[in-house]
Amino acid sequence: MDLDLTDDQRLLKDSIDGLTNRRYADLKARTVMMKEPKGYSAELWQEFATQGLLAIPFAEADGGLGGGPVEMMLAGEAIGRTLALEPFMATVVLSGGLLRHAASAEMRAKLVPDIVSGAVTYAFAHQEKQARFDLADVGVTAKSDGRGGFTLEGEKCVVLYGDSADKLIVSARISGDRRAKDGIGLFLIDSKAQGASRRGYPTQDGQRAADITLASVKVGADSVIGTPGQALPAIDRTVDEAIAFLAAEAVGAMEVMQALTLDYVKTRKQFGVAIGSFQVIQHKSVDMFTALEQARSMAYLATMMASEDNADERRRSISAAKVQIGRSARFVGEAGIQLHGGIGMTMEYKAGHYFKRLTMIEMAFGNSDHHLRLLAKAGGLIPAAA
Repeated sequence: MDLDLTDDQRLLKDSIDGLTNRRYADLKARTVMMKEPKGYSAELWQEFATQGLLAIPFAEADGGLGGGPVEMMLAGEAIGRTLALEPFMATVVLSGGLLRHAASAEMRAKLVPDIVSGAVTYAFAHQEKQARFDLADVGVTAKSDGRGGFTLEGEKCVVLYGDSADKLIVSARISGDRRAKDGIGLFLIDSKAQGASRRGYPTQDGQRAADITLASVKVGADSVIGTPGQALPAIDRTVDEAIAFLAAEAVGAMEVMQALTLDYVKTRKQFGVAIGSFQVIQHKSVDMFTALEQARSMAYLATMMASEDNADERRRSISAAKVQIGRSARFVGEAGIQLHGGIGMTMEYKAGHYFKRLTMIEMAFGNSDHHLRLLAKAGGLIPAAA
């Protein structure tokens, strides 16, 4: 894949960067948005829609822009650099990915335009308390009503922006044991459907999530996404794309963290001189830059492989990228806080907020140790040590 940007991609990058940099000009603006009823700016979400950002990954036939992994990478980097709060991951990357890979053409034609216009937000309710990082571990049940519909029972946890989403895409087990790879279905429900209850809360990085209880929630045949019982491949592929997006977001966040730290050590004085003149500080700064560039190269690999049809090849590359991203994110975050000293831990300074987001990215969809085990089992690429 040629990662030199085309003219259209440069225009898209300028558009995303301009919008996010303007609206997240300082930390105070982000703090104000966090206090909004939905945990983000509904006005800015509509600006995302107006500029076509919500349409990036969807096919032109479905009302989208027909963008690919590179366009999504550009969006991820911009969101990472500004710590944007809008539910792009929940609505466009995760839920949109499931619709692209599993839904029928008729369902996409009905649902995608409302995502693209910003009229409806989505959340993917998949994670369960016992599952850890196993995507096939689904305990929520879906019992057939004999007429093509289902009844959902169970609980989902840490559903990203699940407390404000208009629609939920819920994974549930139709048949098989709890960890069986077959027998998982995807179901579209209204977030206020009878029997569905949500408990929302803020996450460590300033975003929002919710625990969702499903008590005899009825789902009609027209709200079943794809072939019942065969949803895991679409979930796997969507999560791989989400990891690639997070890799780009992490690179954006690490860029800012490294730049903040470099500026600080150049101006902070101790014993009458800038602390950046001390050799040990210089070495640490170089190590931060090296970790960032290692992460960037693996984020490019994830971008290149996100659209790979061979699931085994795609997963090996995505896991390798996730290992390096996690290692680099931890190192850059911790080193940045260390070099900033006490100010780095205050809520009034940006560094601590970037460290928190990088920590959450490292844990999302499996931490470095989890993906290293997957690589060892598959015989895949082993990333460089940070």
